[in-house]
Amino acid sequence: MEEEKYSYDKIKDIADYIQSRTSQRPKLGIICGSGLGGLADLLTDTQEMDYTSIPGFPVTTVKGHGGKLVFGKLETVECVCMKGRFHFYEGYPIWKCAAPVQVMKLLGVKGLIVTNAAGGINSAKLNLGDLMLITDHINLVGVTGNNPLRGANDERFGPRFPATNAVYSKDLQEVFRKAADDQGLLSVVKEGTYLMASGPTYESPAELKWFKMIGADAVGMSTVPETVVASYCGMVVLGISLITNICIVDIESTDTPNHAEVLETANMRAKDLLNIVRLTVRWGQHLWNIEDK
Repeated sequence: MEEEKYSYDKIKDIADYIQSRTSQRPKLGIICGSGLGGLADLLTDTQEMDYTSIPGFPVTTVKGHGGKLVFGKLETVECVCMKGRFHFYEGYPIWKCAAPVQVMKLLGVKGLIVTNAAGGINSAKLNLGDLMLITDHINLVGVTGNNPLRGANDERFGPRFPATNAVYSKDLQEVFRKAADDQGLLSVVKEGTYLMASGPTYESPAELKWFKMIGADAVGMSTVPETVVASYCGMVVLGISLITNICIVDIESTDTPNHAEVLETANMRAKDLLNIVRLTVRWGQHLWNIEDK
């Protein structure tokens, strides 16, 4: 029997527990993708909290995902960073993968940066190591019955039927491009549509050809539940995919994608992404609605 979706009161209990154990009041949330936990190292005046110490909070089981909340400041902005996220393929119901975003909402978070490691489908547009700004998504898991907002709705979080045509902030994407240009990295910043598949298997050549036909530029196994819920909760969202492998669409190919390759590429580009994110937060504070008062 599927676990019952957390109520508003249950989410509030988790948020209250966290607040009682930290004096920090974050306005910006950051979710780190595979191999990108170094984003948490950007923070100063940090305080850490293991997921296992928080009643009701999920626990990550994937290599490259650290499993802790890190509170601190980034460019004077109080932040909470999820060093490790939760995936549908780990066995969690899809709503639980995104429940930490609702916790963030009740902690006072107004903006969200989400990163992931993704496979490049559109080889005409994307190269290994590119940073793809997510301009749209295909919620394959959601449209086949596992939407994170399925079930009882509480208007204190958001509306019953939220729109998803403007999940990702175009204004913040422009700030990200400006920051990349400042670092001499504008050439590796692309944009495109991210498709979420359930995993944990990497996609077959036939599946990848289909994904490309329906408009996907990159594919991964995360992110969309969090960004859908963040937008539903009224947060401003910036989504970034690090292209860590190029998808294999040739059935005759002897190459195989693997998680070690994903982590290796993530480590190669991680420092660049950290520098760009730092500048994006500095220059985009008015867009997050989190200006330092």
